[in-house]
Amino acid sequence: MKKRLAMILALMMASTALMAGCGGQEDSAGSSEDSGSASEETATFEEKQEGDTFTVGFDQNFPPMGFVGDDGEYTGFDLELAQEVCDRQGWEFVAQPIAWETKDATLNSGEIDCIWNGFTMTGREDDYTWSEPYLDNQQVFVVRADSGIESLDDLAGKIVDVQTESSAQAALEENAELAGTFGNLQVVPDYDTGFMDLESGAVDAVAMDIVVASYQIESRNADFTILDESIATEEYGIGFAKGNEALRDTVQQTLEEMAEDGTMAEISTKWFGEDITTIGK
Repeated sequence: MKKRLAMILALMMASTALMAGCGGQEDSAGSSEDSGSASEETATFEEKQEGDTFTVGFDQNFPPMGFVGDDGEYTGFDLELAQEVCDRQGWEFVAQPIAWETKDATLNSGEIDCIWNGFTMTGREDDYTWSEPYLDNQQVFVVRADSGIESLDDLAGKIVDVQTESSAQAALEENAELAGTFGNLQVVPDYDTGFMDLESGAVDAVAMDIVVASYQIESRNADFTILDESIATEEYGIGFAKGNEALRDTVQQTLEEMAEDGTMAEISTKWFGEDITTIGK
């Protein structure tokens, strides 16, 4: 009897120890999870040094801001500004074309250092660490000069192209009353497609940035015109990953130096025929 009692007590003690052990594992796991949550890393950014690369994400079908030139090389107003910043900082400039719809993932992964491509700040103010605006812009409609379209009212029942994920698309989404008068609003992958549609007569108008429209009309030597009424106004800035103030500040200071010594005005005049930049104005 004593032996049986001793065995029962031993089994009870073993069972209690096993349960305590399981409880200890749960506590340990809980502590580990708490520790993991507390130690989650936030994004950190290092200042660039001379010799480092500076990678600019851009839409290669967005002349004159960034595009493929006749020589097959990347060129454009924004890319030329970025190259000048790199030359002054001793960085290696890398122009990286990106899919516009995946721009945020590309930026946040560190594949690019910034988005610099006629990038509209309006509506995105809290999504990025921004430079100061360097260019003002409007969203307008381009039509064929002989189309008879002279005002926004004349677009009723017409077919309009707009680039996907563009500021013009956002402006039309906000102005549903206007967009609702169109016969059809077609979303196209790039402005080259829009202008080809306009030239062929497949569409009646293209909604787009005025700085791009002016350049396209001049470079194509086409008989197009820009309607006087705009659908929105906006500012262009350089978008850095949230929290990357160090890189933003370095680029901003360099741009201000370029504005002060006339380099920015010179680059603007080359691309637009006049200085339309806003830094230091």
